[in-house]
Amino acid sequence: MNLDEKDRLILRLLSGNARMPVTELAGQVGLSGPSTSERIRRLETNGIIARFTVELDLASLGYPLQAIVRIKPRPGNMHIVEEMILSEPRFLDCDKVTGDDCFVARLALGSIADLDPVLLPFHDRAETNTAIIKSSPVRGRVPV
Repeated sequence: MNLDEKDRLILRLLSGNARMPVTELAGQVGLSGPSTSERIRRLETNGIIARFTVELDLASLGYPLQAIVRIKPRPGNMHIVEEMILSEPRFLDCDKVTGDDCFVARLALGSIADLDPVLLPFHDRAETNTAIIKSSPVRGRVPV
């Protein structure tokens, strides 16, 4: 699907606020409400918009800290480590990557003291390297 500037603007605006009323969105894009709605439907039908979601304030939920954890499973432990990551709900995101590490994950923490209890079960099956996130200057940017 070829995207024009109106489509790209719709995507940028919805990525900032997926609950923006169509009338407000249409006004910012410079189209009518029905035309804007039709473009959104077309973007959904073509799989460009996969879903509308909510962004949670993790600090308000008791997780003021986040960490990036690089995980390198020991030989023969790849699937076990992946299951361990999947079973720990405080892992917010996880990517399988190339290079020395096999997984790069984002972990939500209530405090620094929570880090060792979460990672300790991994130590028999993997090497971990952790960095506490100080800030996130770019999050959820839309590349359009």
